[in-house]
Amino acid sequence: MTTPPGHRRLILTRHAKSAWDDPSLDDHDRPLNDRGRRSARELGDWMASRGYEPEEVLCSTARRTQETWEKIAGAPLEVRPIIRMEQSLYHASPERMLKVLQSATQPTVMMVGHNPGIASFAAQLPARPPLDPDFRRYPTCATLVVDFQIDDWKDIRPGDGSVMDFIRPDGRD
Repeated sequence: MTTPPGHRRLILTRHAKSAWDDPSLDDHDRPLNDRGRRSARELGDWMASRGYEPEEVLCSTARRTQETWEKIAGAPLEVRPIIRMEQSLYHASPERMLKVLQSATQPTVMMVGHNPGIASFAAQLPARPPLDPDFRRYPTCATLVVDFQIDDWKDIRPGDGSVMDFIRPDGRD
């Protein structure tokens, strides 16, 4: 599903469920657990089935966000996006996430990040939030697809988005 002229689409994803098996690991280095890998693959299949194909991916440098993107990208997506690993997205505030998004160059962007910032950022974007009771909590692997009637990401303003979809792949956190 391509984005029409004068529109931009954001696919905003919280990383999938991570493993806590090794307490000696730094938070930045935690991998996904089995459920997280399954959820991320399921999310990739869901995105492909709806034609939500990012042309640019803005991803935190944390291992769990990178693994989430890798599992999503394993789905039969037709587009090969530009990938930007962004250190500043690691536990980013909503304001930092907005700044990174404003630097995007492609019409359809996927951003993969962390709570609590991503939940706050997601809540600021649409004019009307999804009715899903878990939207404000933004559980692991939750994904919001939101469209904006703008020509350039520099023009994005919170509260101007239209929700296209919201999914929680495994319905748990």
